Amino acid sequence: MSRHTPIHYFVCSENLDALVINNVTKTFTVVEYFDSEEEVDLAKFAEIVKSPDCVQKRFTVYKYNEYRAVETDNKNEEDEHANPESQPGFKLRDASQMLYNHKRTSSGILVCMQPSFAINMSDYYPSMAAHCHYVPANTAASPAAARRVEPNSTHGSAMSVSFGRKMVPKRARDEEDAHAGGQQRCTYYRKSVVAISPKRSKAVESHVREDEPLLADKELQAVNMLVDLFERRATVSFYEGEPLQALSTLAYSDTYHLQLSAATAFSEISEMDTRPVTREALEPILYLLQSAHIDVQHGASAALGNLAVNVENKLLIVRMGGLEPLIRQMLSPNIDAQINSVGCITNLATAEENKMRIAKSGALLPLTRLARSRDLRVQRNAAGALLNMTHSAEHRQQLIGAGAVPVLVELLGEDDPELQYYATTALSNIAVDDSGRQLLWDTQPGLIDALVRFVDASTIKVQCQAILTLRNLASDDQYQLQIVAHGGLDSLLPLLQSEYDPLIISAAACLRNLSIHPDNEQPILHSGILPCLVDLLTQSGNEEVQCHVISALRNLVANNDADKTPFAEAGLFDHMKAVLLSPDASDNVVAEMVAALNVFVLDDSLAPYILDGGFLELLIPLTRSPQVELQYNACVTISGLAGKAGEAADRLVQVWDRPDGGLQSYLASFLAVDEGMDPVLRSIALWTVTQLLESNSPDLVNLVTSHPSIIKNIDKIASIGSLSDSELRNSAYTTDSLVGQRMSRAFDDAYGVDPENPDENDDDIYNRMINLAQDVISLVHNQDQDVWRH
Repeated sequence: MSRHTPIHYFVCSENLDALVINNVTKTFTVVEYFDSEEEVDLAKFAEIVKSPDCVQKRFTVYKYNEYRAVETDNKNEEDEHANPESQPGFKLRDASQMLYNHKRTSSGILVCMQPSFAINMSDYYPSMAAHCHYVPANTAASPAAARRVEPNSTHGSAMSVSFGRKMVPKRARDEEDAHAGGQQRCTYYRKSVVAISPKRSKAVESHVREDEPLLADKELQAVNMLVDLFERRATVSFYEGEPLQALSTLAYSDTYHLQLSAATAFSEISEMDTRPVTREALEPILYLLQSAHIDVQHGASAALGNLAVNVENKLLIVRMGGLEPLIRQMLSPNIDAQINSVGCITNLATAEENKMRIAKSGALLPLTRLARSRDLRVQRNAAGALLNMTHSAEHRQQLIGAGAVPVLVELLGEDDPELQYYATTALSNIAVDDSGRQLLWDTQPGLIDALVRFVDASTIKVQCQAILTLRNLASDDQYQLQIVAHGGLDSLLPLLQSEYDPLIISAAACLRNLSIHPDNEQPILHSGILPCLVDLLTQSGNEEVQCHVISALRNLVANNDADKTPFAEAGLFDHMKAVLLSPDASDNVVAEMVAALNVFVLDDSLAPYILDGGFLELLIPLTRSPQVELQYNACVTISGLAGKAGEAADRLVQVWDRPDGGLQSYLASFLAVDEGMDPVLRSIALWTVTQLLESNSPDLVNLVTSHPSIIKNIDKIASIGSLSDSELRNSAYTTDSLVGQRMSRAFDDAYGVDPENPDENDDDIYNRMINLAQDVISLVHNQDQDVWRH
């Protein structure tokens, strides 16, 4: 080799993961431009770099990480090397680019990752095209194995060198809630090659053809600045100041490769830095997004997608008109364009403000079409975007109008768990609306079978979402019956016995809705689920599980008048009492438990278990709860137990003055006229007194009538009808919190309350309260007369 012959090295290795100049253990193949080769280790490589013929001005290591090549089918060697770019698996896996300046050429070592590097170099230096070799992975770097790349002179003149990592498919971060309809970020971005242009030497310029455009001084300055900045990129902010100006210069250049360099640089920068950016930083990216060159669009859309993980950036991108060019990319037949554009819109759609603009932009139709793409990455991004558009009723209707429902149901038949998850979650959200459920019922007869199959899926999040979709569908009677008829109960029982809370929550929530239909009571009880539900009350420490389970049990008891002793025999009341006594029980769980007791006490076969189980002692303190609904249910349950006083008067006598002042303290405080008690709660107390007086228990009647304030205050309430409206309002305040609540069947029958139409105005409530008080006074007078007669 001549001392004065310029040498351009192509360094290839199966694994260049740790290319360091002083690492003498790695061996690389160095291919010289005149097609000779020699095996050298790094020590010898360093000697070449430091030789008198080589003045080292810059030596930087850039790494390419995690490029996943698509596996090719069995191809013979001849086919494999026929056209490297046509072989999707024909890529180097990992490499590093090393830059230094040669004494004669000011070029130097070029580490070739894939054909585009050699093509780019030949664009700038046509005379050197014959010396550019593409060396595939796992292939010896010999003239026979290396493919010469023909020059491509259609673009501007500059030498391509690389900085940063090669842009590769990138998995987005997962989000939590998703399972309840949570937002989805895009799954993939497809990236292109990073390329910038260093200043050429006179020796090389002598080979440039006359028709090749030269870079403007401003562009050359921007390129050289970026070369320096990327060597210390960790400490540089590229979204402002001179770095942004340099990138903008490349972006607005008429030279294709400078635009490509800017687009790719923005993509690389945004992958590591997703801070909120200004309009000035987004403007060149949005300009590049509208480039005529698809690879420039790739880099720009990848940059927008990366920046769109930040809330402020999401809003700014859409406000600046980013949707329109992204939609154009979605309509492109190019797969990479579809991946990046749909991925970006997926991220943009996580912002509530953007959803309406996306819906009105015309994006829903192409998103729906791309959800049927043959490319899994496109499908995932499109399905994620559709899911993100299902979080409000208005957007769900727009999705339905775009024909998304049959596409989402089709995705249930895909083998990919991510697609199954996105589809089930989106359908679960659509099933929130009455109109959505009706549409699914009318047009998707096979939906329930598909969802029931997913209950046994191997992916937990798919299982959870399938069950939650069934739960939402089970808001309708027709689906409640169909799910049970199609084997839904058999799939739910194993999940209730799972050790994974999300599965138990989903299954319990679904069963809660299925238990609403009276015709499902016997299938549920015969399925063997009852003991499991009762055990979950105390075995599960999860609040949601406990609330769903007790609600399901309440529904099953309320469905009909059949004998309910199997519930008591399964230990229901023992478990309920244990929860109510537990200091760890949440307010929500206690409220659900007391609401269930309110229903259970109405059943003649269950009321004795409640009376004898010591629940009165637990209920009386709850009448003073600051939670209105809990307070209401405690009072109503006590009034229901008072209705059984003829059978268990002794239990009510025992709690007359204990605990916490007992039953008499609760009644006296709720009947005190000057305390402004809610008229609904006061009516419940009046009804309780009525039940005690009608119990035929001398002890209870005596305790009530001899109390120093109870009857006296009731007499005042009974005379309220003769007071002025202002005095009436001052004696008791009104609230809407309890309007429409049901007391008991006996109360409804006695006072003509229609439980199916509970809406009442203030006058109805007050009149009923006065009537109750007057009835109590009549009872007292009648009993006094009976006593006098005897």
